[in-house]
Amino acid sequence: MKGAAYKATHFQWECEDGVGTVMLNRPERKNPLTFESYAELRDLFRQLVYAPDVKAVVITGAGDNFCSGGDVHDIIGPLVEMSAPELLEFTRLTGDLVKAMRGCPQPILAAIDGVCAGAGAILAMASDLRYGTSQAKVAFLFNRVGLAGCDMGACAILPRIIGQGRASELLFTGRGLGGEEAERWGFFNKLCAREELLETTHAMALRLAKGPSFANAMTKNQLNMEWDMSLDTAIEAEAQAQALCMQTGDFRRAYEAFVNKQKPVFEGN
Repeated sequence: MKGAAYKATHFQWECEDGVGTVMLNRPERKNPLTFESYAELRDLFRQLVYAPDVKAVVITGAGDNFCSGGDVHDIIGPLVEMSAPELLEFTRLTGDLVKAMRGCPQPILAAIDGVCAGAGAILAMASDLRYGTSQAKVAFLFNRVGLAGCDMGACAILPRIIGQGRASELLFTGRGLGGEEAERWGFFNKLCAREELLETTHAMALRLAKGPSFANAMTKNQLNMEWDMSLDTAIEAEAQAQALCMQTGDFRRAYEAFVNKQKPVFEGN
């Protein structure tokens, strides 16, 4: 797959200078997700494993909002009428999207403004880096609609970002987390002015895209894999990963650039 050639149907996709951008594009409804967009996002992130021209990904929403979660009319309404097997099929679909995001080798950066709720908050959580605005409001609001907070990996991932106690508060209450509080809690890596949000996020994505992408993919892989490893197992896994990185051309390029007092130009191999 060539990322630049991918044609999206249920969101906007473009790829330039090694950075792919996903834009949820239903601003009149605050960019909600549908059954179709869940599936297409899952498929895109799965295919990015085979897209060497894509080095980093930005996900954002059109207008002044990130994502309002599952569409009330297109998803929530039909779910009320589904059987248990049909509901399990749906919840596995949504969980597969998170698996695909964590499994794709490219760093994913979320640019978050305005509403970031429900499944939208999960998309942000499943990203590797999150940039927000003071106008952003993040809400894992499943509890407020009669559902458990354990949705799409939230109970596994969110505590690792902001801590067990803070994650418990958000998942038990469904309350909104404002932008400044989200930065203090470590959910946002950085708070940006609204007019600078996308530019700042893209700048970091471009910086990562120009870095040693093979090594970055290895870092992401180890961050995922080491969640349930013992320390001894993790250290051995990192030893093997680093030995592989030491065989890359990028490692040699960095050494030669240092010797010649130059800045390395990485090629991702």
